[in-house]
Amino acid sequence: MRIEKDYLGKVRIPSNAYYGGFTARAVKHYTVTGRRVHSELIIAYAMIKRAAAQANKELKVIEPHKANAIVKACDELLAGKLHDQFPVDAINSGAGTAFNMNVNEVIANRALEITGRRKGDYNVINPNDHVNMSQSSNDTFPTAMHIAILLGAGNLFKGLDKLIHAAQVKGDEFNDAVKIGRTHLMDALPVTMGMEFAAYSYAIRKAKDRILDAAEDLKYIAIGATAVGTGVNAPGGYRKLTIKHLSKVSGLELKASADMRYALQSRFAVAQFSSALRNLALELIRIANDLRLMASGPNAGLGELILPAVHPGSSIMPGKINPSLAECLNMICFDIIGNDISVAMAVQAGQLELNVMLPGMLNSVLDSIKMLSGFLPVFASSMIDGVYVNSSGLKSYLEKNPVIVTLLNPYIGYEQSSDIYREAVKTNRSIEELVLSKGLISKAKLKSIFKRNRILGKEQVF
Repeated sequence: MRIEKDYLGKVRIPSNAYYGGFTARAVKHYTVTGRRVHSELIIAYAMIKRAAAQANKELKVIEPHKANAIVKACDELLAGKLHDQFPVDAINSGAGTAFNMNVNEVIANRALEITGRRKGDYNVINPNDHVNMSQSSNDTFPTAMHIAILLGAGNLFKGLDKLIHAAQVKGDEFNDAVKIGRTHLMDALPVTMGMEFAAYSYAIRKAKDRILDAAEDLKYIAIGATAVGTGVNAPGGYRKLTIKHLSKVSGLELKASADMRYALQSRFAVAQFSSALRNLALELIRIANDLRLMASGPNAGLGELILPAVHPGSSIMPGKINPSLAECLNMICFDIIGNDISVAMAVQAGQLELNVMLPGMLNSVLDSIKMLSGFLPVFASSMIDGVYVNSSGLKSYLEKNPVIVTLLNPYIGYEQSSDIYREAVKTNRSIEELVLSKGLISKAKLKSIFKRNRILGKEQVF
């Protein structure tokens, strides 16, 4: 063990630990989720500390050898090293101060080693004075939030693209599979199964577009605002230089927020991103439930789709196959909706110069991103790619269904069409048979009315 001292007293820390006293105190008090922060936050913070050290060095407010050691320590974090040295719970102190200090301490102690010093020799490189120079938890954590979300979103967009493509492929494949449409869950005019899947692809694409729009606002960051948005203790030119270095190391086109006070007070951009994820979740729930309905049965339900078997569906009923992947997607999306409510409550809880509810809202957003990024590719490849149409079932529904009498409205009127519908249901005779037997429309004309393109709305009425 080694002993570190702060203004609250002495703290015992494992001698091999790179974190310090502030972190040790935080670990003791913040036993919340039992989970550590997402790796994207560690990476984002390492980028910020690296960029800040470079800017401070160029502005000659830190000795070059200290800045260089800090940069090297940050590079190790960016390479995936020392990530086990961040034990602070994902939900910790307001404004994320505990995690900011965890980062400061790890980088300081590793930088000390790089310069040939021992851990805890903070007279040489100090977590607050050097690693945190020109910064505050209040501007670094909001900046890290935005970067972490943007970094995590990369895999989300890949998953969405895969799902969009898979649904569109099925839209093309099922283009000729005519089926009975349903409104109010009741029989309606025919569509094709291809239309269903093409619409799903379009819906997901639209939801992705809204997420992309929200991501653009996250590129405006708070760095340089320091404690209350005035930039106090940051040297002139620091903000511009830091954003330049931060954009380079992150690969993101980061920009300074137009109002530094707003950048600390409001988490509107995070709320927008979270709500865009929620709206995507709403669409995915709807699509998953459609698939479950169309595959229901298959013998005593709709049975229009045959879903791929990913594993046996029952521990007691042999041969049963369940829509397990669609059910899993539903549960993921329910969590995302709950996460968005948590974010919304945290966003509105900001007070005066600072919103301090940062770790909670970031954890919720990153949790949502992680679940979607991990599962959407599986859903696309193991569910959508493998689904196929029950052609005989679709044909049977279409041939028997009296709802196609709707196509006769322009020719014999709504009231007479209603009478024929009721008679068809009562006598179990087809619409075509009844219309011909009553001499209402000629056989040739009826054939033209009921042809495929007319049924699907691709030809005009007259």
